Amino acid sequence: MDAVLADSIRDIHAGSRGCYGAPRVHAELRLGGGIRVGRKRVARVMRLLGVAGIGARHKRRHRPVPAVHDDLVARRFVAERPDQIWCTDITEHATATGKIYCCGVLDTFSRRIVGWSIADHMRTDLVVDALQMALWRRHPDAGTIVHSDRGSQYTSWLFGQRLRSAGLLGSMGRVASSVDNTMMESFWSTMQRELLDTRSWDSKDQLASAIFEWAEAWYNPQRRHSGIGYSSPVDYEHAYHRQVTSDVA
Repeated sequence: MDAVLADSIRDIHAGSRGCYGAPRVHAELRLGGGIRVGRKRVARVMRLLGVAGIGARHKRRHRPVPAVHDDLVARRFVAERPDQIWCTDITEHATATGKIYCCGVLDTFSRRIVGWSIADHMRTDLVVDALQMALWRRHPDAGTIVHSDRGSQYTSWLFGQRLRSAGLLGSMGRVASSVDNTMMESFWSTMQRELLDTRSWDSKDQLASAIFEWAEAWYNPQRRHSGIGYSSPVDYEHAYHRQVTSDVA
């Protein structure tokens, strides 16, 4: 076994918080370090080192109600530019002092979390606050699609009014169909296995702080995604804007 390669793999795996499997370790070696090595060799060395990525798991569903918006996405989450299609959902996780609930808003173009909120309740304020953060950060043009499931928070008058006032278009998938909001499902699955399930949480404040740090310091700026050429969301958007500027020039 190549000692230098093994050391690099150990460092990358540790730097990924123990989350990366062979595909992302290989991408980091190739794209981040300029090291030419085959993916099978990386997988073989990882097995010899006894390191591996974290496997996937499923998440809970919350109670759906009748849709108030048409499905404008129809499972086609491919966007041509940032802020064309957002998707949003809620997840929950237990701590020693009770559950916390997290709402996220994800840009399907780059997989970037553009808005989020955390609370000890699932009231409509939770989803409105996440949407408001996304609006403050991104200032999207009118017509941005916001796709959700049929949870009561998303069918509420308050959430619908906030969409309308910002010129956004609401969209809803079918009842009890995870593939109708597949990108949010994928994001929650990633956060569940790479953060939430890695330890027991002593308090709601402790977990809320960990989610903030994981999303803003790791997931958005650093974590490589297979669906966007193993770039991070931030790097993928930067590359897009550089290309747009170059085309205009």
